[in-house]
Amino acid sequence: MNHSSEQKVSNRTGKRKARWFTKLSLGIATLLLVALPSMAQTVIPKITIGIDQASGPQDLTVAVQILLMLTVLALAPSIMVMMTCFTRIVIVLHFLRQAMATQQVPPNQVVVALALFLTFFIMSPTIDYIYQEAWIPLQNEEISAIESLQVAGDALKQFMLAQTREKDLALFVKYADIQKPQTSAELPLKVVIPGFILSELRIGFQIGFLLYLPFLIIDMVIASVLMSMGMMMLPPVMVSMPFKLLLFVLADGWYLMIQSVVESFVGIP
Repeated sequence: MNHSSEQKVSNRTGKRKARWFTKLSLGIATLLLVALPSMAQTVIPKITIGIDQASGPQDLTVAVQILLMLTVLALAPSIMVMMTCFTRIVIVLHFLRQAMATQQVPPNQVVVALALFLTFFIMSPTIDYIYQEAWIPLQNEEISAIESLQVAGDALKQFMLAQTREKDLALFVKYADIQKPQTSAELPLKVVIPGFILSELRIGFQIGFLLYLPFLIIDMVIASVLMSMGMMMLPPVMVSMPFKLLLFVLADGWYLMIQSVVESFVGIP
């Protein structure tokens, strides 16, 4: 009896589930049939890119400004690295961190941020000149976009030439297969930019070498003391790092390092 009653209950439950599933399927099918006509009538937007006639010179000027802004934003990382003092500063900061053996202190984000702000500070006279002589006249429609780019390029070229050795410029003039100009201001950017980068790398490594010397002396002294005490298994870098930090703090190392980096650029008071 119990077995037959349980079987009847299970049969009723199965029939209820089947009915519920059938009703659910019919409901979904009805919703789809109702929604299909409205979906067919939905208008899908069409996005096109075309060139129409401008109603005035102002429309063309705005379009050119937007194009220039997008171009500058796309090339901003390359411009920051190649045509400013960012390369020298970030190299010096990385050499300082390696010389002190602090590994990831300060972290890369802090190093790059400090290099960026120092770059903006050192480049501020050039940036102000470009803003006053190139961007504002372009906004006022006093000069064309090509003339604005020429003024900005000449300002950056003047800054780069002040930091570049003639030897580095002569190297790229030789391989560029161009006639040697009478003045360096007549050199094209394809010669000035690689010469400037080469000079920045050289000066950055020179400053890094000078930063390494006092910390290297501390490492050698600590290593000699540990060896004389028979503690050869103890890493000298681990013992010397507190003394390096003490020397750097007592000598006001950050102030001296920033001062040396800023004064290493020609034309910076």
